[in-house]
Amino acid sequence: MKAVGKYIVVNEIKDVNTKTKGGLLLGEKQREDLRYRQATIVNVGTDVKVVNKKDKIYFDRHAGFNIELNDKIYKVIKEQDIVIVI
Repeated sequence: MKAVGKYIVVNEIKDVNTKTKGGLLLGEKQREDLRYRQATIVNVGTDVKVVNKKDKIYFDRHAGFNIELNDKIYKVIKEQDIVIVI
């Protein structure tokens, strides 16, 4: 699998359940206060200059689309959707 252009293939790091002060467990989808998701880069496109393979990043949760390959789901985002490189 090879990304092209300014596209980046990432593997999202799933958040674990978060416990509120009242004791409720919130899943990832109930965490509306988090705008950004964490991921590890699987592959970078030919025109990407800022990040490299295996970098950890934060990206906008509304960005990109999912793609399934070999029974595994990846997210494809654009370079401009990255906000932080760890």
